[in-house]
Amino acid sequence: MLGVGSCLAYAQFLIIHYKLLIKFGMKVIKYPAKEEWSEIVKRPHLDVSQLNATVQGVLDDVKNHGDEAVKRYEEKFDHAHLDSLAVTEAEIEEAEKMVSQELKDALHLAHHNIAAFHHSQKFEGVKVETCPGVTCWQKSVAIEKVGLYIPGGTAPLFSTVLMLATPAKIAGCKEIVLCTPPNKEGKVNPAILMAAKIAGVSRIFKAGGVQAIGAMAYGTESVPKVYKIFGPGNQFVMAAKQQVSLHDVAIDMPAGPSEVCLIADETANPVFAAADLLSQAEHGFDSQVFFITTSEKVLDDVKNEVEAQLEHLPRKEMAQTSLDNSKFILVKTEDEAIDLCNTYAPEHLIIATADYEQLAEKVVNAGCVFLGNYACESAGDYASGTNHTLPTHGYALAYNGVNLDSYNRKITFQHLTEEGIRNIGNAVVTMAENEQLEAHANAMRLRVNSLK
Repeated sequence: MLGVGSCLAYAQFLIIHYKLLIKFGMKVIKYPAKEEWSEIVKRPHLDVSQLNATVQGVLDDVKNHGDEAVKRYEEKFDHAHLDSLAVTEAEIEEAEKMVSQELKDALHLAHHNIAAFHHSQKFEGVKVETCPGVTCWQKSVAIEKVGLYIPGGTAPLFSTVLMLATPAKIAGCKEIVLCTPPNKEGKVNPAILMAAKIAGVSRIFKAGGVQAIGAMAYGTESVPKVYKIFGPGNQFVMAAKQQVSLHDVAIDMPAGPSEVCLIADETANPVFAAADLLSQAEHGFDSQVFFITTSEKVLDDVKNEVEAQLEHLPRKEMAQTSLDNSKFILVKTEDEAIDLCNTYAPEHLIIATADYEQLAEKVVNAGCVFLGNYACESAGDYASGTNHTLPTHGYALAYNGVNLDSYNRKITFQHLTEEGIRNIGNAVVTMAENEQLEAHANAMRLRVNSLK
């Protein structure tokens, strides 16, 4: 057992090296050693074993019973009794009258910017003669049928309609199917319907949660089967997307709760920084904010601002719970800050430093990066033009966000002439023979011999 002196020394060690303070759920970590980073960047862990079993049961039911199962789950989970799943033209016209002109103007502005950015991503294939007589090229072909899932619970994400449907339309997808949960009266949020009309959605259905993912993955009497599903959702929706992606349909990306990392120096505006962190925290109970700074004063100022601004948020309870998952970290240098950020691989990254352009060059793992004191995450979430459907939960280590390529496949073409056979034929035969694939070798050997 430690003596009193040893206990005091140990306590002092903890204070100096860890300085872990918890106030309003925010964990403050000062000067962590690099060996601690792997623990610091861990996201909250959720045991999904029971959740996966529940999700599989709903998916199986939808697969076997189609519309009837979807309607049953809509009544159970969304408390909506539906005679039909499809949204009618009359409902879309009614919704349009309910949306204010101010919001319509905002939707059109956002759609214009999103379209402009995604138009710039169009792929132009180039024919390459790899050697005389051998020409190879790629052609970009749109996925014919795509499904969009739009949450409609605590925050109806009409902005996500624009983010997902706009590039789908630009890509040339023939059928754009949208599923979103209705309210208790069986109505879809008017702004969601307005955004869908602006962005060019083909068909809209009243279905939420796991049952919506199942309907688009398998097809029902009303909902067509699609080839790829896009869109965010809660843990049940995410589990459903991952399960159907094993055998039945492609998905945009694996995903978890939304998150932001903000790197700040002494030039950062603490009021702006706190607002950015809270804008992320209000997304959901399981969201996370990750604040890294080289200034102890800025750390204290931002923490105090978070506490002050939190009191005025309508979604205070949700943001407060999210802050329990959050970390405020003081580091010695900006290089250490960016290294820690790259280890974390955030969905959103805000760099609020004097030399943000130089730091941006060092970013290798992030979904979307916002530079300077004025580039708030909200801009990208709504109207700057970039896509807000991004990899979370560390998936930015290997995945990018949704872009125009997400809605396309690259089909590869090649053409060989007699000269091409003479140039690569013997190499092909030799390689095939050495892999002991005689039929492969023979297919080329016959052509080589025909030219002798």
